[in-house]
Amino acid sequence: MSADKQHWADREERGSFWLMKFTAFAARVLGRRLLSPLLYGIVLYFFLFGRSARKSAWQYQQRLADWSSRNDLRPTHWRVFGQFMAFADSMLDKLDVWNRKLSIDQIEIVDPALLRNQLRGARGQMLVGAHLGNLEVCRALAEIGEKVTMNVLVHTKHAEQFNRLLGEAGATHLRLIQVSELDPGIMLQLSERLERGEWLAIAGDRVPLHGARTVTVDFLGHPARFPQGPWLLAGLLKCPINLLMCLKRPDGAYRLTIEPIAETITWKRGDREQVIHQWASRYAERLSHYCLEAPQQWFNFYPFWKTDDDANA
Repeated sequence: MSADKQHWADREERGSFWLMKFTAFAARVLGRRLLSPLLYGIVLYFFLFGRSARKSAWQYQQRLADWSSRNDLRPTHWRVFGQFMAFADSMLDKLDVWNRKLSIDQIEIVDPALLRNQLRGARGQMLVGAHLGNLEVCRALAEIGEKVTMNVLVHTKHAEQFNRLLGEAGATHLRLIQVSELDPGIMLQLSERLERGEWLAIAGDRVPLHGARTVTVDFLGHPARFPQGPWLLAGLLKCPINLLMCLKRPDGAYRLTIEPIAETITWKRGDREQVIHQWASRYAERLSHYCLEAPQQWFNFYPFWKTDDDANA
């Protein structure tokens, strides 16, 4: 299978666990200042030799520029490289979260609906994020903020290994749960966690590997596949679902935005697909908005639209 056709999970499954393990080890031994040149060097290597990732970043920047009619966002080799470097910078910021060097006071929280006050409610809710900005800083709400238990739903088979690393790093309110399939056992476990007041968090912009349901909606002016998972879960678990984004500001601080999407998601017999499409479209609209706020903080380095009609990088 060629690199361009390979599913994102095939590539990340091999590398993400070992990158996290290496990063956690290096953070303890070297610290951020000494680790920075090494991590930037690794990212430079992937920029130079990762043709598929480079083309995917080029395509994203081109479509964002076309959709927004902003010529200053049109891709160049330098701008694409800047997106790779922004990813390296986000990795270094994760170290500060793991090492408890980032306090809640260093994060600007935008919460017009006062959802943060509900984090300690009797029943939990769902948060849906994206690989835009820094999800790890979002998770810091669980560890350095309200001390609420946050269950991060992931597709990786390495969830238990990741949990061990998180425990070694001192994370006590954060747990990864593999949800490749929404079987009855998983649904019961998630329902029980919500009833205990725990919260669920899931990314809404990654299509799982093993034949999970998807929905095609408009994103940056072109049809793209998104997972149905977040909206199916919210409907089946009968819980509110909220959008969570954490973007780095030009001054280096983070702005965390939390906003309600739906108090309830319900469907009648025969119209579930239409309802899922409605909420996935709403999510894609908000994701487009936040992409424009932080255009180089999009960290999906794979062919998101899965087409071959864009310029080469």
